[in-house]
Formats: sequence, structure tokens, C-alpha cells
Amino acid sequence: MTHSFDPAGEPLAFRHALGAFATGVCVVTTIGPDGPVGMTINSFASVSLDPPLVLWSALKSSGRYAAFAGAENFAINVLTASQRDIAAGFSRPGDAFDGLDWTLSDNGLPLVDKALAAFECRLHAQHEGGDHTILIGHVLRAHHGTGAPLVFQGGSFGGFSTGD
Repeated sequence: MTHSFDPAGEPLAFRHALGAFATGVCVVTTIGPDGPVGMTINSFASVSLDPPLVLWSALKSSGRYAAFAGAENFAINVLTASQRDIAAGFSRPGDAFDGLDWTLSDNGLPLVDKALAAFECRLHAQHEGGDHTILIGHVLRAHHGTGAPLVFQGGSFGGFSTGD
């Protein structure tokens, strides 16, 4: 370890330390009052196999937060390395569904075409977590594709090498 600090006193250093952890990149989608809405996240995790539960965290200051805070259902789309533009589109203002290949599932949720995996969820629980809300979803249906995952680390998108 080269730098020890109090995260409350050095929030930028804390952010950089968190950025050392490589994560997968997902787009969470739902249907809002004005149609489909999505948000890029890297806070996805499994919680339980029985019952099937997953979680993600929504930034409260996001312009898309209200759609998810009030959603009974949502889908988590795990992106492939070739879907970097999709991740970027859902992390900026505007309608990222314009020009996006997606389908509406039988559960009425927008699914990103050719995603590595997707999890259609019903809200199971919601917990306050500082500047985020932690949403736990009960997985109603899962989808699994093929390809390499999109990875985020140190403020940048990247890929995953298997070393083969």
C-alpha cells in the first residue's frame, strides 16, 4: 500500500481507490412514464441462488433515478466488450434507445439485443446507501449469450483477456 487516507476527508482519493477494482458494465432498463429508460451501472452483484436475487445501486443524483426508484420491475443487461457505445450512451443525457437494437420481453422489460446476459427482475427490497439506493431484484427470468464482457477500471472501459 502506498497511500493511506481517511475516505471522508479525501473523497477523490477514495474514488480512485475504488476505481482500482475492475467491474463488469451493465445497463439497467425499465419502462418509465414516457417509455423505456436505461442507466449504465457497474454496481451489479449476485446476492442469492435460492431465491434468485441480484442487486445494483442507483445514483440518486442521476436524471434517470426517479424512473428506477419507483419501478416495480427492471432488467439488468450485462454488456459485451463490443457494446462500449451502448454503455456510453446510457451514461449521458438523452434517449439512448434511439437507434439501439432492443426487444421488449414477455415481462414487459426492455432488453438490449446481443447482451452477454440479462436478468429480468421484480423489486424485492430497496435500501438507502448514502448517495445511492441499493435495489435488490428477484430474478424472474435470465438470459445468457456469448462473448467477452465489457469491463470498467480506473475510469476507463476495457476488455477481458483470457490469456489464451
